[in-house]
Amino acid sequence: MTLRSLLFVPGDSDCKLAKSESSHADALVLDLEDAVAADRTEVARGMVLEYLRAHRNRARTQLWVRINPLSTPKATPDLAAIVAGAPDGIMLPKVTSASDVVMLDHFLSALEARDGVKPGSIAIIPVATETPAAMFALGGFVGCSPRLSGMTWGAEDLAAAVGATTNRDADGNLDFTYQLARSLCLLAAVAADVQPIDTVSVNFKDARALKHESETAHRAGFTGKIAIHPDQVDVINAAFTPSPEDVAYANRVIEAFASGAGTVALDGKMLDMPHLKQARRTLALAASLHSR
Repeated sequence: MTLRSLLFVPGDSDCKLAKSESSHADALVLDLEDAVAADRTEVARGMVLEYLRAHRNRARTQLWVRINPLSTPKATPDLAAIVAGAPDGIMLPKVTSASDVVMLDHFLSALEARDGVKPGSIAIIPVATETPAAMFALGGFVGCSPRLSGMTWGAEDLAAAVGATTNRDADGNLDFTYQLARSLCLLAAVAADVQPIDTVSVNFKDARALKHESETAHRAGFTGKIAIHPDQVDVINAAFTPSPEDVAYANRVIEAFASGAGTVALDGKMLDMPHLKQARRTLALAASLHSR
């Protein structure tokens, strides 16, 4: 299942958990990390487990949990508290390399066995660019774990880690370091044959900027984006959903290649195998979304 939109929800807020249910997000990410104050961690764990159990028979929306980084003492208690709720996946922040995913895989296997959860059913998406060390290890995720289902990146924590006062230039565009992080995450995810997911747009009131960021990410090759507010979800979904025009063109491309030729002409342009592959991806995504 391609996740177009993943909405962060504070794990210790009954109000925001309830409000998130009316969104059209493909996944809710119940947060135990940055959105939860240190003295609320234990409360949040209990609330997240209760929410997972109460929504066990969910159909369309997946439920994920962002735990604390494995480098902190909070991570394993997070996992021990919530795996019994059988989340669809774990979002792992501040990784340093694929070895963190491997370690998390081992933890999940043990806890699934303990709690009677289907073995291997809990997937993993690492936030792969939040530490400087991670930037030098992005090529190592290929084949690291069958649980790996996507990769995303982050600019805010990386800026804090390097001591930057901002991750934007004077024109409001990402500085080179963060453009590099974005591009390397995209390439790393595709190399690992998992979903590349774009990072958050922090100004949740600027729908126009969100639309631009989402459409730009889609054109670049990302297949989904993280939201921090329910109002962002519909804009994100629209950007990552093939339009009727996209579907019609993809069908025309496939029809043009029906003769078996390796190169064809369509609308005055020469098309070859990469165009055929993209057309097939468009139709496959449209079909999967239609079947939900």
